[in-house]
Amino acid sequence: MTAQSELNIRMLRQMLLIRSFEEKAAEAYALGKIGGFCHLYIGQEAVGVGTMAALRADDYIMASYREHGQALARGMTAREVMAELFGKATGCSKGKGGSMHLFNLERGF
Repeated sequence: MTAQSELNIRMLRQMLLIRSFEEKAAEAYALGKIGGFCHLYIGQEAVGVGTMAALRADDYIMASYREHGQALARGMTAREVMAELFGKATGCSKGKGGSMHLFNLERGF
């Protein structure tokens, strides 16, 4: 398998992870399990994955609102992002940032 093929597969997997994550977030939000606002990233998966693939590891990312996909594409775990949406202390912003204020110093996000 070529390096390009491996990159394509990795990027497709990231896009599928983001779509699945967003579908679960939408479901939880509709059930009232996620408080505040929840701005979904559905339909923008390729934008975040492609953008993050073009950046260096030492680049910083500043995002707002529809940032779940970007955070996942940058390498944040689905567990820490979803915990943030649920307001849990194990979230990437200790449960205080919600959907619109994701943070991870190690990832420059």
